[in-house]
Amino acid sequence: MGPFFFFSFRCDVILYLQRLKNIKGIVYSMKYKDYYETLGIARTATQDEIKQAYRRLARKYHPDISKEENAELKFKDLGEAYEVLKDPEKRNAYDKFGKDWKTGQDFKPPPNWDAGFEFTGGEYTGTDSTGFSDFFEELFGHGKFHRPREQRSNMFRMRGEDQHAKIVIQLADAYHGSKQTITLTRSTVDEQGRVKSVPHVLQVNIPKGVIEGQHIRLEGQGLPGIGGGPNGDLYLEIAFAKDPVFQPDKRDIHLTLPITVTEAALGATVTVPTLGGKVTLKIPAHSQGGNKLRLKKRGLSTAKKQGDQYIHLRIVVPEAKTEEQKKLFEKLAELMPINPRQDMGV
Repeated sequence: MGPFFFFSFRCDVILYLQRLKNIKGIVYSMKYKDYYETLGIARTATQDEIKQAYRRLARKYHPDISKEENAELKFKDLGEAYEVLKDPEKRNAYDKFGKDWKTGQDFKPPPNWDAGFEFTGGEYTGTDSTGFSDFFEELFGHGKFHRPREQRSNMFRMRGEDQHAKIVIQLADAYHGSKQTITLTRSTVDEQGRVKSVPHVLQVNIPKGVIEGQHIRLEGQGLPGIGGGPNGDLYLEIAFAKDPVFQPDKRDIHLTLPITVTEAALGATVTVPTLGGKVTLKIPAHSQGGNKLRLKKRGLSTAKKQGDQYIHLRIVVPEAKTEEQKKLFEKLAELMPINPRQDMGV
């Protein structure tokens, strides 16, 4: 077996692991990266100081001329750090984590960590972003904080750029529709070259039946135009806050309903919560844990698209605390013997 075999084997392993990263439900350990530390600058550095630090270190560690150990890896780390810190929008979002994390710590951003930030995207540097770390991909990859800029015109009058932001709403707001006042964070650079956050307060109509991932377009709420050109638009991506009772799945709503042993065995009529209020539901006799029942049109619905609510039954077994209660269970087992594992051959 020659060197080519080992090279091919290594490539196969890398590709396999890359595919595994995309499998839903697998959790990977990811390390936090301090981009300010990578560039050797303070968190209060101006945008010009960031650019100067990157240029200086990029010349030092460029793989074509550097004799430093691990120059290629260092050069790639510098490109990744500069990619984030040179863009006021990415930098502002990255700074959200601030001093709470240190390089090398296990890191996993919370759900919807990027909600509330307006962004246009900005163009990548000449560095190949495909070689950036999992940390970068988790925060800024997969299209996050990156939209291609519009083609510039030579004319002085020019439309402003579109902005994008994610907002988190309650499921009830999506079910009923609502009017909300939201405050977004818009990133700018002040006269001293430092990134600052500017609040952007908006009145937003949440349409009835909106689903997670859907976008609301607010005309003229993007960046200002130039030379009297119209403003760009603002696109709001909808995300749902975690609900203690309901679990959304596109337009459908799922709920786990606890029922008693007797309700499952004999059947019953019970009260069930829905986003539209309480309703009664008939539990069929001989129901089993995990059975699924449907309430039609109780999901996230519009005039043209209907969602349902699905009820997943969970049987709650009472605890036998007294001798009399234990004897009742023993009598039940004697009168109604059953082997729930017979299909398993045991």
